[in-house]
This record gives sequence, structure tokens and C-alpha cells, in this order.
Amino acid sequence: MKAMLLYKTVNLATGRQPLVLENVPVPIPRDDEILIRVSRCGVCHTELDEIEGRTSPTAFPVIPGHQIVGRVAEKGTAVTLFNQGDRVGVAWIFSACGVCEYCRTGNENLCADFKATGRDANGGYAEYMTVSEKFAYPIPGIFSDSEAAPLLCAGAVGYRSVVLSGIRNGQRLGLTGFGASAHLVLKMIKYQYPEVSVFVFARDPGEQKFALELGAGWAGNTQDRSPEKLHAIIDTTPAWTPVVEAMKNLEPGGRLIINAIRKEDRDRPYLLNLNYHEDLWMEKQIKSVANVTRKDVREFLQLAAEIPIKPVIEEYRLEDANRALTDLKNKKSIGAKVLVIA
Repeated sequence: MKAMLLYKTVNLATGRQPLVLENVPVPIPRDDEILIRVSRCGVCHTELDEIEGRTSPTAFPVIPGHQIVGRVAEKGTAVTLFNQGDRVGVAWIFSACGVCEYCRTGNENLCADFKATGRDANGGYAEYMTVSEKFAYPIPGIFSDSEAAPLLCAGAVGYRSVVLSGIRNGQRLGLTGFGASAHLVLKMIKYQYPEVSVFVFARDPGEQKFALELGAGWAGNTQDRSPEKLHAIIDTTPAWTPVVEAMKNLEPGGRLIINAIRKEDRDRPYLLNLNYHEDLWMEKQIKSVANVTRKDVREFLQLAAEIPIKPVIEEYRLEDANRALTDLKNKKSIGAKVLVIA
């Protein structure tokens, strides 16, 4: 099968071809696993974090990709949830131990043995992949394969961010950064909490315009002050500057939810601009989003089908995965990027 492999961490500023296209054996499913013929795989900022070493793979080479849509090509002898031909999706959570306190309480995203698709196990930048049936999800028929792929990470983690924000109808929510996840969050909010006013902070004027077109009440630069103080802000950027600036826009008791698996170091000194009395005092809160649970993915797919949420997408061939990653790094387009594999 064709697959794009990562052999080592690379600085994408100088290494524009981090992935190598190769022919590798089709994986064989274990008893509890399904073999998926991959149709589409979303391209996520987390892949940049993997490639550049901020959340390094546990072994090399590895096949990246964790927003996977395809059909069951074969199943193990113990599989009961899916049949051959079923359309399924796979998200960032590849597996967890299943027995620790976190797993028993539905918080498997915090499990010490959490394994990530495309980082700790081969993912979807390939024609086939295997996964336990417990970590695969039926895809609602309303979505095309390309529309469904970004929902499995950008959408699901955005859903978790909204839950953690504690936002209520009639309050004010900020979104810092307006890419694949944030534009889906805005669509969720407009459906679930129609009386919430949404304020978007983005450096790119195109992203600001896009946010207003999707129903944001206000859009400005990352370092602008919002017209009103906000009850919660969801940050989807890889930088530190938006964290500091977001705290200045929060109401007393407001919550900043950081929806990023890692932050880059390039602007870390900006944290020194954080002023305790003005930015942190008055019981303001900072909370991170750590991965996703299976429950998040299932609930979000159901919600997305109800609304329905149709992400804005740009398609690339599997062979062009390096270009898709470079475009993502350089913010060359809005919405979500998807590899077309079959």
C-alpha cells in the first residue's frame, strides 16, 4: 500500500519534505481490530507538532494522520460492532488502558497509557490502517468523506473546548485564532447557544472576514481589545501571545480554554507581559484541553449531523501531503485541509 512516512523530526522552516512516500505492507488486523481502507484523512496542526518535535512520535518511522474516514475492508475474529463495508472514522484517541481511574470514569483522555493515532500508532496518511473496533465510530450519512474527516479532530476537540468553557446562553464568548477548529466551534455555538455573542481574534484579515460571514458579532486582531469583556475565550493558536492578550479581555471569573496540544517557543518571552493584578486576579481561570474521549467524538458527530455542520475544506492528493502541511504552517487558506486517498 502507499503511505507517507515520517522518519525523523524536522524543522519545517528548512525541511519542506518531511514525509516520504513509500510502498509498505498492508497491516493485518488483530482479533479485536478492523482493517480500514482509508478514503480521506484530515491534515491537522498536531501533525506539525509531531514533525517538528513538540509532541514527538514514540517510534520511527510512523505514518501520521488522525482524522480518518474509510470503510471496513476486513475484521478480526472478535469484532462485533462493525461489518465489512461499513463506513467508519478514527480520531486522535487510538487506545487507552481501559482499567485506570480515568478510563473507568470516562476520562480516558487523561490515561497514562493514552496512545494517539498517527503518533504512537500508524495513522491515516496511507491506503490502509488498523484500529480496535472500540476506537472507531460510525459516520453519519449526511456527510461526505471529505466533510467528515475534519469533524474527527477539529470538531471533536472544539466540542470538548465548548463544554470546558462552561458557556451559557446570553453570555459572551471569544475565539482566538480562526482555523479548522474555531470555525466549527462558531457553528456549534450558533446552534446550541443562539443568544451567545461571539468575538473572534485573528491576525489574518481573511480569517476575520470569514468569521463575520459565519455569524461572529465582532472580529479583530489578536492584540485588540474586545468591545465588551468576555465570559470565556477558546484559544486555538500555537502561540503564547494570544494567551496573554486573552486574559485582558476576560470578565472577573472568566475562563480561558487553551485548545492546543503544544505551544511553540517562538514567542514564549511574551509571557513576561502577563500582569497578575490586571490579567489573572479576580478568579480568572486557565484550563487546557487534553486530547479527546470517545464520548466527545460520538456526541459531536451526532450534534454535527443535527445542525448540520459542513466544514469548509481544501483537498490534496496523498502524494501532496508535504505541500498540505507547508500550506497549513504558512496559513495559505482558511478552513480544513483533507488528503484524498481513495
